[in-house]
Amino acid sequence: MKITYIYTALVTRGGADRVITNKANWLAEHGYDVMIVTDTQLGREPIYPLSPKVVLHDLAIDFSLEYGHSLPVRAWWYFKLMRQYRKKLTEVLMKRQSDVVITTLGRDLDFLTKIKDGSVKIGESHIARQFSRNFHLMEQKGGLHKMIAQRWRKKQEKDVSKLDALVLLTREDANSWKGVTNTFVIPNPTPFYPEESSTCESHKAICVGRLNEQKGYVYLIDAWTIVSKRHPDWILNAYGSGEIKEQLQMRIDEKGVSNSLILNEPTSDIIGKYLESSIYIMSSRFEGFPMVLLEAMSCGLPCVSFDCPNGAKDIIEDGRNGFLVGYLNVEQLADNICKLIENESLRKEMSNHAREDVKHYLPTEIMKLWERLFSDIIEFKRTENESRDAS
Repeated sequence: MKITYIYTALVTRGGADRVITNKANWLAEHGYDVMIVTDTQLGREPIYPLSPKVVLHDLAIDFSLEYGHSLPVRAWWYFKLMRQYRKKLTEVLMKRQSDVVITTLGRDLDFLTKIKDGSVKIGESHIARQFSRNFHLMEQKGGLHKMIAQRWRKKQEKDVSKLDALVLLTREDANSWKGVTNTFVIPNPTPFYPEESSTCESHKAICVGRLNEQKGYVYLIDAWTIVSKRHPDWILNAYGSGEIKEQLQMRIDEKGVSNSLILNEPTSDIIGKYLESSIYIMSSRFEGFPMVLLEAMSCGLPCVSFDCPNGAKDIIEDGRNGFLVGYLNVEQLADNICKLIENESLRKEMSNHAREDVKHYLPTEIMKLWERLFSDIIEFKRTENESRDAS
């Protein structure tokens, strides 16, 4: 079976890049003919290692050329680059004749279902619907930007309705697309499950993620300020880089917790950092599907997280493998962190549950769902075509 993924570029040390790479590798190693078509890889090495059995085909279109201009000029560049993109992608797909083409609802969605290459077209979304393609950021600007964003949202919904299936990461997000097209919930697989587990005995907590507004670090700093006053011997290590690092460091300094809340650069040994920690904390305003929770639980860490949209409630069973706290409730976040700090036996009990519960997200279990979806959708499409031909 020929499977083709369409993605912008495998150059970001983030969840979507890792998940697409891992799924493509798994499928290729299990006998599938897999290609990933990118548009702006531009000679850069994939951030995560690809199996030699996976073909990476880059269309070499530099979409960065559209940025840094006024809205009219940006629109001119966008449509010029999109014409090139449509032409090149159509040529690749028509030549390849895939059984399944998977889109991540990027630029290609504008025209993908119009390409008559005989493939089943499946969408997979790595972010909740309301935050898709950063439309919400345009809406926040108001005026013309808001009008454009709302128009693009309507177009996206129309284009999604033409797909054969749409795969979402959470039940909550699937419900938001209900009635648009056939929706399926398939969570992301955990990227690792080490033999070793955290002892949960160190006086260290950890959080991992890009230093941006989405991750809610301002709430994390405020919560840790409360925690640090009660437990000054505990350290919180945050691993990530991003555009608001200086602002966050200023806030940390102002709160007087610079000795106990450390902003670290991203690390290539994230498993080791999880294993030397005892608690994972997530303060996100929103998520598509928080892979960091799967990673932490795979290493035996109990998790404390805001009950944010989307995904945390699908992974954390409150009181069993961690704590879900009220959305953006800083005091409750701090209280539950302290509850784990003050009870080592509870940490270890939740650690055992986390390691057991996360097994549902092992690659073999998740990829079985994808294989079943591929076969079911292809069979349905074949039957539908035969019925149409017979009539």
